[in-house]
Amino acid sequence: MDTREVAHEPLLRAAGQASLDPTTLSAPTQFRAIVLDADALDTARVARRSAAEALHDWGLSGLLDDVALCVSELVGNAVHHATPDGWQRMLGGPRRITVAFRAWPKWFFIEVCDEDSTPPMLPIGDLLDPAVFGTAPGSALPDHGRGLFIVQSLADATWWAPRDTGDKSVFCRFDTNGEADR
Repeated sequence: MDTREVAHEPLLRAAGQASLDPTTLSAPTQFRAIVLDADALDTARVARRSAAEALHDWGLSGLLDDVALCVSELVGNAVHHATPDGWQRMLGGPRRITVAFRAWPKWFFIEVCDEDSTPPMLPIGDLLDPAVFGTAPGSALPDHGRGLFIVQSLADATWWAPRDTGDKSVFCRFDTNGEADR
């Protein structure tokens, strides 16, 4: 068992619970998933390290910088914005996040699943008013949505899907064109 599994061992055992099982897609050539405690101080770090290990093991290290940033943003959104629906949070239960990585010969996918059914606010590409740039320096950027904008800018595709259990998953895809590290 590696250190990542030891740090979150109780939650990894819970991975079989239906509400956090990664979405089933046609069989990837490679798959990894980890269930994390959203309130742990090292949640984002463990998710990034898991991504780096998967990319290294699967010969996709060239994606590391973009994938690490996307994992940070998606996990950060789940940690900061996702409040579990219903009873779990009210009873003080742990907030869990599943982070899954899948690789096919031409694609690398990241899925982050949380226990909140509220849709993420994906940026829609509003145009910036050039007149705003002359006023306050920070006024041209919105107060929210920058994380998903970063993910959309780096990944080849970004989307979300509700789950049958009431949770949601946010996905991003990187096209690898079948090129592994050489």
